[in-house]
Formats: sequence, structure tokens, C-alpha cells
Amino acid sequence: MSRAPEPGSYLQSLAGDTLPPKVYQTLADLIEEQIGIRLPESKKTLVESRLRRRVRALGLDNLRQYAQEYLETERISEEFADLVNALTTNKTDFYREPSHFDLLVQTVLPAMLRDGLGRTRPLRIWSAACSIGAEPYTLAMVLSDYARLVGGLQFSLRGFDIDSEALFKARRAIYDLAYLGPIPEEARRRYILRARVHGNHTFRIAPEVRRMVEFFPLNLLSPEWPDDQHPDIIFCRNVLIYFNRPNQQRALEGLCERLRPKGVLFVGHSESLHGLSLPVQPLAPATYQRV
Repeated sequence: MSRAPEPGSYLQSLAGDTLPPKVYQTLADLIEEQIGIRLPESKKTLVESRLRRRVRALGLDNLRQYAQEYLETERISEEFADLVNALTTNKTDFYREPSHFDLLVQTVLPAMLRDGLGRTRPLRIWSAACSIGAEPYTLAMVLSDYARLVGGLQFSLRGFDIDSEALFKARRAIYDLAYLGPIPEEARRRYILRARVHGNHTFRIAPEVRRMVEFFPLNLLSPEWPDDQHPDIIFCRNVLIYFNRPNQQRALEGLCERLRPKGVLFVGHSESLHGLSLPVQPLAPATYQRV
């Protein structure tokens, strides 16, 4: 039998279920400094909604207690990874901004093949801020189709993200049917398997495609690369919009340092590199070549 709440306890919990303004500002400053994501005051309600999941997971009463026990103490360091997971946005789709994939197969890949890349050694392609894996798996499908056309194409794919929960989902490669829509029919027949998880209708990326992609944790503002690989192509799309200008410069400098000369960088169509000092030149809309 459930016990009725003590008088006033419900209202007291509501009163504490918000972050004090100074605590929120300190949190916002920390997140922007460490991972680049801006959390203006207009995002406070959204941030609090996401952090309430952590409150429940930790068995705490409300956000104020969470602030007192974690955000305002040295325990913030042990909580930071879960805090980042709670606050990062995993908006993604398969075949998102498809004009980039058209440019890839019609212009970028043929030019690289003419230079011997993909023949004498594998093409190295990175998906930065890859979220739950839709972009790198899209690249795997696009490249597999292209390899059938040209024959003998070698490539390697890597996906990077700061969110450990997103990377777990990417490696698992099981998606809700809502993600299926943008995937072309031919790609569905070749690369998609239907699945059921806990009674829910889902789909899974075929094993041969999953094996094409390696996933790694990465903070774009303080990258610790898994090795000294220098990619030929980097996709870093729809993440810079969450950064201020100095952090955009910082993140892209790190990527451009890794990108080989004549390599190609794709950014989101809503993102601009205007005013940034980077060793790239425009190649096509939202597409740049390393100089």
C-alpha cells in the first residue's frame, strides 16, 4: 500500500526541483569551457528536464540536492561524464543533408582515386561528433555502393563522439523504425535487418556494415586521438552550431591539423567558417579542402 506524502513535502520537492541561478551559470560556464556547448539562460528549463533523469538515477530528491551533492562539490569530477551524456543532443538521421553524399561520390572520391588513394592504401574517413552512428553507417553504405561501381576501393571509417551512451548505441547499431525513412530502398535491401527488441519493432545495421566502422570517445576541444592517423575526409556536421566562435576555431583547428593536405572537410549546411582562420579553401557549399 502506498504511503501518502507528508503535508507540504510535495510542494517542498517542487520548490527544490530547479537549479539556483548562480549554480546554473556556473554549470553553463563549466560545460562551455570543457566541451564547447553553450547553455544560455533560455536553455535552463531544457537542461533541468534532462538533469532530472540523473536525479532519479542517483536516488536524490530534487535538483537542488543534486546541485548540493555534485555540482557544488569536488564530486563534479566523478559525475562529469554522466552530466555530459545527459546534456548532449543526439539529433541525427541517416542520409542527412544528402547533397554532401552526392558530392562525395560524384566529385571527391573520383579525384582521390585519380591520386591513387583508395587503391595504394585505404581512404581514411572520419565522422566527428557522430552521435548514435547514423552518419558513419550512412558513409559505410554509400562507400560500399561506390566500391561496387569502381571495384577494389579500400577504405576505413571512424566515428567519434564525447557521449559514451551515444557511442554504446552506435556500436549496438539498433534503431527505432522512425530512423528508417531517409534510407533508400536499395540500401535497405542490402544493409538493413529487421529486429525486435523488448517487443518493439526496430531495425539493425547488417554485420558487414557494422564491421566497417570503429568508434572512439573524443572531446573536440581537447582531443586525445587513438593514434597518429591522418584522414583524407572529415565529416563534422551540425555540431559547430552549439559552439561559440572561439570554440569553433579551437575545434576546427584540431581537425585541420589531422586532415591531410588536399583532404576534404564537410560541415553542416547551417554552419559557416567565415571569419575563422583555418588552412582550408571552399570547395562546394559547406565543403572545404585542406591547403
